[in-house]
Amino acid sequence: MKNLLPLLALAVGMVFTSCASSKMGKPGEPIFVAPVGVQAYSFRNYFPKDIPGTLDRIQAMGITEIEGGAGRIPPEEYKKMCDERGISIPSTGSSFNELAEDPMKVVETAKKLGSKFVMCAWVPHDRGNFSLADAQKAVAVFNTAGKVLADNGLTFCYHAHGYEFQPYGDGTLLDYIIENTDPKYVSFEMDIFWIQFGGGDPVALLKKYGKRWKLMHLKDMEKGIEKNLTGGTNVEYNVPLGTGQLDMRNILIEGRKIGIAHYFIEDESSSVVEQVPESIAFLRSLTY
Repeated sequence: MKNLLPLLALAVGMVFTSCASSKMGKPGEPIFVAPVGVQAYSFRNYFPKDIPGTLDRIQAMGITEIEGGAGRIPPEEYKKMCDERGISIPSTGSSFNELAEDPMKVVETAKKLGSKFVMCAWVPHDRGNFSLADAQKAVAVFNTAGKVLADNGLTFCYHAHGYEFQPYGDGTLLDYIIENTDPKYVSFEMDIFWIQFGGGDPVALLKKYGKRWKLMHLKDMEKGIEKNLTGGTNVEYNVPLGTGQLDMRNILIEGRKIGIAHYFIEDESSSVVEQVPESIAFLRSLTY
């Protein structure tokens, strides 16, 4: 038996190596194999004028998932329109105040859309001065509302917006939020643009917190842009994926490793109609 131990250890190691590499493609195989999704906010200048036409445009781009609603119509009607075009709504948004005041209303809306995830993209605060008190309030609301959502079959995700990179202890206030929220009730959506803009490293944070990240916003940032902690910048700094300063290749490889559930292209620029197809082509062109 003693002589078999090295062989058993080798066999176990080979199994784990095989499992790890199973999430990686072979040379020449595509890196991005997920359905193409889009954040509805990308088309905020189009939905108010023509919801069906905007959904037709999105469908024509080959997009099959959308995050968020159109705003002006009941969620059931919006879902029906998406269903007719083969577009699902796996995730939708909620404001911080909605989560704090009436999380069951958030649950009801998400279920009407057929969503499994609910994201919140902003914690109210004095812009540019996100504080420990703000982070503590966020933790309390997220843990409480997250439990209500989880009890109703939904997963809550906080979408970090860059201002959370205020230093705290040995890390940042984003670390504080992640480490003080209950993993059973609170997950996270990585918007790679805002993580980078706030001074974070998307690949390093994906590795550090692994499966706490469930969703991802795919967007790229013009090269040379100065970063800050306001959580806001010129929307025209959104450029087609692969043409900016984000390490898209390694971000997507790491996202695939940890099992990101859904990816949504978000392009806040005025050129969204031209740029989103370019971004989709880039995603599909990436290979190992």
